[in-house]
Amino acid sequence: MLTAIIILFSLAAIFGLTLLTFVLRGKETPKGIVFLHGPIAATALILLIIYVVNNTVSPVPSMVLFIIAAIGGVILVIRDFTRKSVPKSLAVVHGLIAVTGLILLIMFVLK
Repeated sequence: MLTAIIILFSLAAIFGLTLLTFVLRGKETPKGIVFLHGPIAATALILLIIYVVNNTVSPVPSMVLFIIAAIGGVILVIRDFTRKSVPKSLAVVHGLIAVTGLILLIMFVLK
């Protein structure tokens, strides 16, 4: 299950990096990629939460970081869809938090 979660988060990260390049250049984000990135990351997060709830030894710090990143992601997508400017700093921090969560998750699996 953790391998599938890592694959989903990694795929979401690739889409997220693509979106970040648009945000940093001040360009409109491709909505097709937005509609892939969010649901893939949300699916991975839900699976991770299920894993954490059902296992005594689990990657709780990773889950917490992904929840924080998800909150930032919701803010970003709401601003994007309401045609408000997307803060570049929030987009970067959102990505950094998610990548940190992914690294911690991979470290948990590899230990």
